[in-house]
Amino acid sequence: MKLTGSPKEHAWNTRVAGRLGTRNMLLVLNVLLTWWLSWVHGQETTCDFPEIKHGNIYDENRYTQVFPVAMGKYFYYSCDWSYVSASQSFWTQITCTEQGWSPTPKCLRQCFFPWVENGHSASSGQTYQEGDTVEIVCDQGYSLPNNQSTITCAESGWSSPPKCNYVHPEGKCGPPPSIDNGDITTFSLDLYPPGSSVEYQCQSFYELRGHRTITCIHGQWSKPPKCLDPCVISEEIMETHKIQLRWANEKKIYSRTGDIVEFVCKAGYYEMSPHHAFRVTCHEGKMEYPTCVQKR
Repeated sequence: MKLTGSPKEHAWNTRVAGRLGTRNMLLVLNVLLTWWLSWVHGQETTCDFPEIKHGNIYDENRYTQVFPVAMGKYFYYSCDWSYVSASQSFWTQITCTEQGWSPTPKCLRQCFFPWVENGHSASSGQTYQEGDTVEIVCDQGYSLPNNQSTITCAESGWSSPPKCNYVHPEGKCGPPPSIDNGDITTFSLDLYPPGSSVEYQCQSFYELRGHRTITCIHGQWSKPPKCLDPCVISEEIMETHKIQLRWANEKKIYSRTGDIVEFVCKAGYYEMSPHHAFRVTCHEGKMEYPTCVQKR
């Protein structure tokens, strides 16, 4: 091929082409390096703080700031009263793996089965775990709610009390069942005709969970609601954690289940717990309080 232009111009074009080729090669290498670093970073599995319902890791306030942690790191957790881990040990070890925490930290409800009122069961006096079901045989003329023959251990306890209620031959119902920290809104009667309804209300600060109204059906009341405990935030608790309410100056407040409460550190203290931990939700009378420590 015959070259055009002077030898000087040709040499210049050759150098420019070489530089462009080198630049393109560097660009490709840079892209490959970036992809490789992203891939390597993805292989460095980490685990976030394990949110354990009805449980907590050992010395939680001390360790919350170290998360996320690398693969291979392990911790121990325990469950709240009336709950147990799958291993049924007081302290259960969990390890950060490529798939996450192993074994999966979980606390299951334990339900003690007492004697049966107006009936009997081979399960009396035994303790069961969340998901277990027990059979109940009611005495003649008595029945469990909705003519059931079993009750189940659930997260909040037994699905219904181990009590067989009298079944009126005409389908009437006796007095409506009582509930803790609540009552019906009208005077109770000795007998209610089929189809009758009553309404419940909870005491101050208790949160009603379930259907507010129950109905007499075939001589049995439908399942009554529950009144969930409030969270009591006292001056003593806040002093222990060196915190105070963010938007109020009260020394003691009551918070309903589901309510969100925000805290800040007391003067002269700084956050030891993660910042998000200072926005806390009340759950059936329990709160995970953040902690502050004194400035040095």
